[in-house]
Amino acid sequence: MTAKQRNTQSVTMTVERALLVRAREAGINLSATLTSALNTELRYHEAKKWQEENREALAALNRFHDEQGCFSDEYRTF
Repeated sequence: MTAKQRNTQSVTMTVERALLVRAREAGINLSATLTSALNTELRYHEAKKWQEENREALAALNRFHDEQGCFSDEYRTF
């Protein structure tokens, strides 16, 4: 099965030698670790971008809440 069929791509990257030795000694799968770390980093950046793009709407919603309260205030029993 080729990389294209697996939906993956081989890349060349540079890693500190000591870090690579430690990872190999620990039996860490570098591909899986990089994939997980990239997914985490991308979710963080996408969330920040979404917050920036929706900053005005979020501010308006917060103002509405400050002025009117929560939508469910009248139904809460606590």
